[in-house]
Amino acid sequence: MNPALILVALPLLATAAAQSHDHYDMDWVNSYRQGFNFQCPHGEVLVAIRSYFSERDGSDRLWTFECQPTPEGLGEPSDCWWDDINRAGMEWTSTCTRNGLVAGVQSKYFESVLDREWQFYCCYYKKRCPYSCMKTTEIPEYYREEGELVVPSYGYFIRGAQTTFSGVLRDRQWKYILCRMTDFDCDFENF
Repeated sequence: MNPALILVALPLLATAAAQSHDHYDMDWVNSYRQGFNFQCPHGEVLVAIRSYFSERDGSDRLWTFECQPTPEGLGEPSDCWWDDINRAGMEWTSTCTRNGLVAGVQSKYFESVLDREWQFYCCYYKKRCPYSCMKTTEIPEYYREEGELVVPSYGYFIRGAQTTFSGVLRDRQWKYILCRMTDFDCDFENF
């Protein structure tokens, strides 16, 4: 074999090997088949979500989240609460009530259905209203792949999600609901 070819191929193989094991280096909030409760520090909201699927470990996912302070113009949250909960094995759509923003997630694993229940921790900011809302594409794009959402632009916030569950593949796909928030007070709820 040509030694020059080996020198070119070795770094590529090393990179591929590192990528296939990079999920071990993440700061996961859970272990497989374990529940978790993640809350951003006061005044911060979720801006990134990443998950890694393993069929071998109960068709479950490891999860990690990142938070970021909200812009000064939004002020401090005046109230925070745990919103609607889904049932394992079921489709679910949840948007924070009272125009809230997602500032945390909790989840419990159910061995009997190889799925999780989910609940968002929501925070209310004065009387700000959402606008220019959109849903992301499916995350992950295909069941059983690694999933990652990073809020695409400063000024957008996660308000909720729609998720579907495949009973055959025992995994979920997510469409996150992203919105901007008004810079002024408004009297409307749940746009």
